[in-house]
Amino acid sequence: MTKKQKKVLIRILIAAVLVIVCQFIPVHNPYLRLLLFMIPYLVIGYDILRKAFLGIIHGEVFDENFLMAVATVGAVLLGEYTEGVAVMLFYQIGELFQSYAVGKSRRNIAKLMDIRPDYANVEVNGRMEKVDPDEVEIGTLITVQPGEKIPIDGVIEEGEASLNTSALTGESLPRQVGRGDEVISGSVNMSGLLKIRTTREFGESTVSKILELVENSSMKKSRSENFITRFARYYTPAVCYGALALAVLPPVLGLVFGYEPQWAKWLTRALTTLVISCPCALVISIPLSFFGGIGGASARGILVKGSNYLEALSETKYVVCDKTGTLTKGVFEVTGSKPTAGFTEEQLIEYAALAESYSSHPISKSLREAYGRKIDTGRVTDVEESSGYGVLAHVDGQSVGAGNARLMEKLGFTPMKIEEPGTQVHVTVGNDYAGCILISDVVKPGAAAALADLKKAGVRKIVMLTGDARSVAESVASQLGVDEVRSELLPKDKVMEVERLLAGKGRKEKLAFVGDGINDAPVLSRADLGIAMGALGSDAAIEAADIVLMDDDPSKIALAMQISRKTLRIVHQNIVFALAVKLACLLLGAVGLVGMWWAIFADVGVMILAVLNATRALAAGRGRKPKSDS
Repeated sequence: MTKKQKKVLIRILIAAVLVIVCQFIPVHNPYLRLLLFMIPYLVIGYDILRKAFLGIIHGEVFDENFLMAVATVGAVLLGEYTEGVAVMLFYQIGELFQSYAVGKSRRNIAKLMDIRPDYANVEVNGRMEKVDPDEVEIGTLITVQPGEKIPIDGVIEEGEASLNTSALTGESLPRQVGRGDEVISGSVNMSGLLKIRTTREFGESTVSKILELVENSSMKKSRSENFITRFARYYTPAVCYGALALAVLPPVLGLVFGYEPQWAKWLTRALTTLVISCPCALVISIPLSFFGGIGGASARGILVKGSNYLEALSETKYVVCDKTGTLTKGVFEVTGSKPTAGFTEEQLIEYAALAESYSSHPISKSLREAYGRKIDTGRVTDVEESSGYGVLAHVDGQSVGAGNARLMEKLGFTPMKIEEPGTQVHVTVGNDYAGCILISDVVKPGAAAALADLKKAGVRKIVMLTGDARSVAESVASQLGVDEVRSELLPKDKVMEVERLLAGKGRKEKLAFVGDGINDAPVLSRADLGIAMGALGSDAAIEAADIVLMDDDPSKIALAMQISRKTLRIVHQNIVFALAVKLACLLLGAVGLVGMWWAIFADVGVMILAVLNATRALAAGRGRKPKSDS
C-alpha cells in the first residue's frame, strides 16, 4: 500500500469512528448536531468537495466528484447527516479499493516485467566499473556475472551460462548459451561469467523496446473503452438534469393540481438517484480489464501494443502465416543422405563438410554442424567456390565437388533424382559420384498443434505464404495442415494475397498476419492485425506489428486469442452488470422504493464487484489450453 493510500485509509477509520461517536452523543440542538457531523464529513470528504469545486471553476462540472458533492451536501441540508457522511465514507472506501486494485495490477506487471537493468559492467583502465547502460556504445565489451541481468543486446565472446528468459518469453526453461551466441537484454545470467560484445545501444536494445511497448499500450484504446468514454460524457449530464427534474417537477405538479408538494421527499429521491447514477464502475473497471489483459499477456511473452489490438484479436477469423522463421525454424539442417555404393553416410557428410569448410553460406554451415567434429582445415586445399553451382576442393589430396545438379552435369556426372522436398547437395570424390545430401528448413516443434489450436479457437481459414519453391511449400503445408498455401512469392505478392483475403472476409471479421522477416513488414502493416516473431524477428517486422511474440512460439497465437476473449468477456460482464444494477436502482429510487443506503450499494458496491472482476484479466490464459468457440 502506498503512502497516499495509507493516508486515505487513516481518514476512513477516523471518519468511521467519529460518525459512530456522533450517533451516540445525546445532542438535541440541530445546529450543534450539524456541527458534530460536519467533523467526520469534512475529514472524509474535503478532497472530493475540493475537486468538485475546481471542476466547476474549470468548466468540467459533470463528473463523479460533482455527483458525490451534490448528493451528500443535499443529504446534510435535509438533515440526513448519517446518510450524507456514509455516502462519502463508502465512496472513499470504493476509491481506495479501486486505487489498490490498479496499483496491484501495475505492481504485478512491473514485477513480471522487471527487466530494466540498473548498470553495465565495463572495464575502464584495468578496473571493472558499473556504468549507466545508456552510456555504453556499440562494440563495447561488457561483463555479466552470475545473478546479473544482461543490460544490452550483444554476442558472447567468452564464457558459457544458463540464461533465465522468463521475463521476456514467459518460459521457465533456462537457455544454454556459449561463445558466438546472440543474447538479448533483460535475460538473467544464472551461472558462469560472460563477456559480451554489444551490438546495439541501450535505447535500441530488446529490454528498452519491450518496456516502451508495455508503457505505451494504454494510449491505444479499444472500441469498448472509447464507448465508455463517450457514454460517460453524455450520461452524467443526463442524470444530473434528470435528478433536477425529479426534484422539481413532481412538487410543482402537486402545487398545480392542489396536492402537498413534498419538496423534501422528492429532493431526497433526486439525491438518491445522483448517488446511484455515478459511472465509476464502468469508467474504472473497463480500462482496468484491458490493462490486466495486456499485463497477463506480457507475462507470457506476448506484447500487445494497445487494447484496440487486444480487442481485434478476439474477432480474428483468418490467420495468414509466413513460413520461414514463423512455422519453420529458419535454420537449415541435414535431414537425410543417400550415399552410393562404396561410400557411407558418415563419409559422404565428411567430404561435403570439409569441402564447404571455408564457405559462409547457411547450407555450408548446416553441413559442418552435421559433421559434428572440429574441421581440420589442413586437410583441405585448392578451394574454388562457383556461385550458383557449389564448391570444388581437394580433400586429403582427392578432388571433391559439392553442389547442385548443375555442378554435377558440369563435371560430367549424372546426379541421382530425389523426390523429397529440400535443398539437394550432390557430392563427388575423385572420379566417383558419392551420393546426395538433403538439407531442409525444419518445421518448428508444436507448429502443427499450434495451428490445430487456432482452428479450435474459431479461426476459419489458415493460409501460408512463402517465397520458397512450390514443392517445399506444399510439403510443409501438408505437415502442418494449413487450408491454403501460396509459394514463390515476392514481398509485394504477399501484400496482394492478403488484400485478396481481406476483400473476401466479413465486415466484422479480422485477418491476422504472422511473420518475422524484414520482407514481412509491408504485409504486417496491411493486415488488420500484424503479429511478429520477436526473438529472432527483424526490427522492421517488430516495429510494423501490433503484437509481438517474444519466444517465436506459434502456439502463443492461440493463447493470445484466448487471453483476448477472456478479457472481452470480463469487459462485457462489467458493462452489462453495472448498467443493469444502476438502471434497476434508478427506477426504484425514483419511485421511492430504495433509499440512500441502496444507492451506496449501487455506486460503491457495483464498483468494487466490477473492479474485482476486472482483476481476473491479469490471470487470463494461465495454465489453460485454447478452447473451442463451439
